Amino acid sequence: MKLLSGKVAVVTGAARGIGKSIALKLASEGADIAFTDLAIDENGQQTKLEIAAFGVKVKGYASNAANFDDTHNVVAEIMKDFGHINVLVNNAGITRDSLMMRMSEQQWDAVININLKSAFNFIHACTPVMLKQKEGSIINMASVVGVSGNAGQCNYSASKAGLIGLAKSIAKELGSRGIRANAIAPGYIQTDMTENLSTEVKETMMKSISLRRAGTPEDIANVALFLASDLSSYMTGQVLVCDGGMGS
Repeated sequence: MKLLSGKVAVVTGAARGIGKSIALKLASEGADIAFTDLAIDENGQQTKLEIAAFGVKVKGYASNAANFDDTHNVVAEIMKDFGHINVLVNNAGITRDSLMMRMSEQQWDAVININLKSAFNFIHACTPVMLKQKEGSIINMASVVGVSGNAGQCNYSASKAGLIGLAKSIAKELGSRGIRANAIAPGYIQTDMTENLSTEVKETMMKSISLRRAGTPEDIANVALFLASDLSSYMTGQVLVCDGGMGS
């Protein structure tokens, strides 16, 4: 039997990048997948086809994860379509990098709302479901900059640090009911987001990585599978850093 047979996983921001890789990895181990993104466009439709190829049930939902009411409505739809939710991966995220003195209020608010508030929204909506089931695994996608900070990314770093604190707090609140909450802190991962970095920045980052290579979305997806499955049944409130030794 596969690790997630009979389970339903909700993955936010999964039309592409790390979220897509996580959705595919969980599907490969038998999980039915409900994924969200701001719009289910060509990327979302392609993701849906790739997930369906594993023989699992899949549906994509257009949703503004930063909107409280929208999120609760989407979770209600997911429950109608799938019947239960066992795994929640809070992956939705953006960057709006700038030095603090030059950062606009809009840049700050956009990142905090999409990266951090969205996780609160989905946890708030999914918790009653998991409480009734007396089991569930919540995974927040944080970042190494949420642990160490990074110049020019005070909004992003703050949002990712918040996701870590959120996971640790939820772990304490819901652990007695069989619900686990953990965070993953990726380092430099090859995605569309990091492709926009300058060659100089990429070379500097590579020198700081012990393994001397960038990570792949699948590297992170493998960690997410571990936290989603019973392989990590005695782990909660933890931050798993997956950065190739970048922070060593």
